[in-house]
Amino acid sequence: MKNQTTVVEFIIVGLSNNHHVNIILFVVLLVIFLLTVMGNIIIVTLSLMDHRLQLPMYFFLRNFALLEICFTSVIMPRFLYSLLTERKSISFPGCFLQLLLVFFLGASMFCHGAVMSFDRYMAICHPLRYGTIMNGRVCFQLVLGCWVMSFLIMVPPTFMVVLLPFCGPNVINHFYCDTAALLQLSCVDTGHLEVMIFFSATVILLGTLTVTIVSYGCIISTIMCIPSTTGRKKAFSTCSAHLLVVVILYSSSIFRYLLPGQRGVQDFDKVVSFLYCVVVPLFNPYIYALRNEQIKESLKDAFGRAGSKCLRFS
Repeated sequence: MKNQTTVVEFIIVGLSNNHHVNIILFVVLLVIFLLTVMGNIIIVTLSLMDHRLQLPMYFFLRNFALLEICFTSVIMPRFLYSLLTERKSISFPGCFLQLLLVFFLGASMFCHGAVMSFDRYMAICHPLRYGTIMNGRVCFQLVLGCWVMSFLIMVPPTFMVVLLPFCGPNVINHFYCDTAALLQLSCVDTGHLEVMIFFSATVILLGTLTVTIVSYGCIISTIMCIPSTTGRKKAFSTCSAHLLVVVILYSSSIFRYLLPGQRGVQDFDKVVSFLYCVVVPLFNPYIYALRNEQIKESLKDAFGRAGSKCLRFS
């Protein structure tokens, strides 16, 4: 019988073994991480302080921004540390904690995206009842439902990964503790667990995608019935930023988790995971900031007030 207590830590390969390349990656990824966190903090701050943004749409956007901060913070600081120090080991509990949080927070992001689609559907297709239906209590319940659903669907298979025996080798060919790479290191057959993880990912991705497609189908149908071009443009502008974020988020994730011909191909996994975990969270806050008129106005006013204070003190 193989010793099931042999592995006490894992070695995460990362993106490169070249020291000079790692230094360049560290600088680039540090800038990306800081920009991602800063962009989302700006959205959270504006939505809390500007009375014009005290609407359900920005309540959900604020929660989505907080999720992105948490999600990137689970992966990026540890990865940056390994690039800078070239210490690639991670403890057994640390690896599975990272895996658990990536699964849980990632699933929550998709659920929040679906809720935001439903919110836009209510605002455009049922504007007269929007304020009554999407009140504070309902918004809170929808966000809570996202967290609970993500926990119930994604956490059980993650705990089953934790219970697997790992007898060596312990080298994870990825830049974080990824499920597919971990399953390849187990001492036992993981076929049933791979099916369970695939099923969980399918429920989250396709379930939330269905809500999004139906919501935007109704939105587009309603917008096309608006007689004036100005009215159609104004209605579409309120949801175009979210629609663009949804397209980027789902396109990368479906390639990552639902295409059976590509899952498990390690180089492909790394590239798509890099897009999903690093690039997409960077773009999201700036897409909202650049394409949402109310956020742009709030941002201009904030900069104007800050500039006035600086002139006053100088």
